[in-house]
Amino acid sequence: MDYLAIAKNLMKHYDYIIIGAGASGLMLGNALVNDPFFKEKSILLVDKNAKLNNDRTWCFWEEGKGAFDTIVSKTWHHIYFGGQQASKTFDINPYFYKMIRGIDFYDTYLTRLKKYPNISFKQESITQVTDEGNRVIVTSDKSQYTALKVFNSIFDYKMAMQQDKYPVLQQHFLGWTVKTKEPIFKVDRVTYMDFSIPQLGNTRFMYILPFSETEALVEYTLFSEKLLSEKTYENSIRDYLKNELDCHEFEIMDTEKGSIPMTCYDFKDHHTKNIRYIGTAGGWAKPSTGYTFISSSKKVPVLLQFLKTGRPLHKLSFKNKFWYYDLLLLDVLANDNANGHTIFETLFKNRNPELIFKFLDEETSLLEDLQFILGCPKWPFLRALVKRFFKL
Repeated sequence: MDYLAIAKNLMKHYDYIIIGAGASGLMLGNALVNDPFFKEKSILLVDKNAKLNNDRTWCFWEEGKGAFDTIVSKTWHHIYFGGQQASKTFDINPYFYKMIRGIDFYDTYLTRLKKYPNISFKQESITQVTDEGNRVIVTSDKSQYTALKVFNSIFDYKMAMQQDKYPVLQQHFLGWTVKTKEPIFKVDRVTYMDFSIPQLGNTRFMYILPFSETEALVEYTLFSEKLLSEKTYENSIRDYLKNELDCHEFEIMDTEKGSIPMTCYDFKDHHTKNIRYIGTAGGWAKPSTGYTFISSSKKVPVLLQFLKTGRPLHKLSFKNKFWYYDLLLLDVLANDNANGHTIFETLFKNRNPELIFKFLDEETSLLEDLQFILGCPKWPFLRALVKRFFKL
């Protein structure tokens, strides 16, 4: 008796399986169940975690009201940029800088999805995903499933590191939500980047989201190839609170840390006919900034429309002119990471945040692109452009 064949026949089958209930996975699941085209499709959403903890904070800028406003916990109208030579507070009108707590996002989207009979959630760890041509086999620590299409958000740095054509940096950080004894935070502004701290051979800055005069998320952030020891991040936050904010007494209420890939490596090499990587694993993080939340929200509808065509998933491409702009910046940072702060300081000195945000949102015209580019230091980018010309 062929027990293997019987076991395969007993596998639970779905039209679509989404691996990972993070931002991209939940956005995709929500989009699928709300589109009449997929009403009869069976969907499995699987994650190793129950999504009951506030494990991250997502921030983004946006003009006026937006699709996520019901779960936005805080907004700001001003940002502060601190440089080695000069610093300035900007009114970012017509933009708002918005923050979403991870737990609020998870609760809202998982509650929404429970209303639809064609989608289910399982808490399992995925161990293997195999495209067999006519179906995909997904193996977990508890079971095995088959699907017509699989969307995978499990990210492995090896995906990008096993090549040398494109630089791979990391935006890595550790943040403390602190409560201070004295009022030290300016509640109406975000410290977007403060490069006044020692750079120590890397691009390093402080990032602050104030919730009140005595409570804020304070993050120590780097753009570099390698991570630091946890104590290094912690000591840097302590030094900043003490030396820059004159804060000597505080309580750590919460901690978050992470690492976001900054690379223009084309993740298409890992997609197949029936498997598509999404979110950070699919290269959805903006290479030049690491911002992923809004980038994912823009890519999900495109993926959905492509899915309706029935074409192989690896045929979808998101590459555009901004991919080339991002590549040049990463080439510059990889070549001279210690002076990364000069790029951002020059840019914020020469251009207003409205143009900067519009450019980073990939919504600028060619003329606006030129205005943005001319606001940056010229020689580092010209040298990078010449070198890159011989690599592409």
